[in-house]
Amino acid sequence: MPPEIVDVWMQHPNQRFMAAPWLESLLRWTNQSRAVPLVAQTLGAMDEAGVRFGLLSAWHSPQGALISNDEVAELVEAHPDRFAGVATVDLTNPVAAVREIRRCVRDLGFVAVRVVPWLWNLPPNDRRYYPVYVACVEEDVPFCTQIGHTGPLCPSEPGRPIPYLDEVLLDFPDLVVVGGHVGYPWMAEVLSLATKYPNFYLDTSAYAVHRLPPELVDFMRGRGRSRVLFGSNYPMITPGHCLKRLDDLGLDAEATELFLAGNARKVFSLPV
Repeated sequence: MPPEIVDVWMQHPNQRFMAAPWLESLLRWTNQSRAVPLVAQTLGAMDEAGVRFGLLSAWHSPQGALISNDEVAELVEAHPDRFAGVATVDLTNPVAAVREIRRCVRDLGFVAVRVVPWLWNLPPNDRRYYPVYVACVEEDVPFCTQIGHTGPLCPSEPGRPIPYLDEVLLDFPDLVVVGGHVGYPWMAEVLSLATKYPNFYLDTSAYAVHRLPPELVDFMRGRGRSRVLFGSNYPMITPGHCLKRLDDLGLDAEATELFLAGNARKVFSLPV
């Protein structure tokens, strides 16, 4: 396994996050409790898999912050050689959301913004996202989102790529978008967008790599080798479990390096 891996979708949860009722189905599937991991456990899971660097996501729901931007910033400040922050915002307050993105990028050094559509039950073409997209373009950071069905017991429709994300990518050609969680069962739509839009990328979070859809693996081996990033969705699934059967993908050396680190460094402007 290459010596450097970047995990583009992690979270270090707190008690608020782990108490969320929608986690029940995920915890059942992954046979986990609602215990909050220690930072040492998170770093240990990264070390075990050879993950050198991870992007920690904040979470905000319609009911309020689950993992605040400032909580993420504290972890990044304590471990700057291991983590970078991914900000989130309250979609119901667009002016404050824009100001918060500027603060997180300019003052805290965050490298992206993430909003999870199923958490809001709002697809990404909803007007409440549009100030967020403008701020991301102005601050030159990617917008990260979730595509595909939901593990939590919430509607999956906001994660359908076409027409929702298609319209966003048309309206904001300068916006870099990373669609997390693969996009199943709408893989034809996902790959059509990745072919159509040069600023649309995918990450494999929430999937062990040997369970990736075959058409996505074919894309990673060939013309899509520069468009897919590794992510785990830790702690719901550890990076070690995700990468256990990496060789099964049949990627050549270049595609492997791009998938595990190179694409992430480019998309999120990370140091080599």
